Amino acid sequence: MNKAEIELIIKSALDELHCRDSLILEMDVNERSISHKLAIYLEKFFDGWSVDCEYNRNHDHPKRLEFHASNILSDDVFARTVFPDIIVHKRHTDENLLVIEMKKSTSPVSKDFDLEKLNAFKIQLNYQFAVFIKIGIGAPVERYPIEWVD
Repeated sequence: MNKAEIELIIKSALDELHCRDSLILEMDVNERSISHKLAIYLEKFFDGWSVDCEYNRNHDHPKRLEFHASNILSDDVFARTVFPDIIVHKRHTDENLLVIEMKKSTSPVSKDFDLEKLNAFKIQLNYQFAVFIKIGIGAPVERYPIEWVD
């Protein structure tokens, strides 16, 4: 799969989320609930791949990344267990296609940490594609462009 195909899939899944689950977006439910629904809509497009939410395993070990945390000195680097919002991968292999981090539009937290994590997923765990999605919350639900980490 290439970037254009994946972008089309993500947009189709987001369209379905907005169409079928606009109420949970309007109600500002927990981000995990929203990412779960999006993962369900993504799953039908990735035949032969696993689509998982907050999957924290790299084979049989906890999934770890080395990155700067926002609350420590800039020269401190730690290996931390990570729970990506959504991944498309083949379990128990090194085949990692897509990692998605989401943030609700109502979140006061900057997306910078998510972008740093996405970059680390690409470099350290060899994900082919990494995407940040800002999800519009409230009524009417706004749509935001997806952001690729290259």
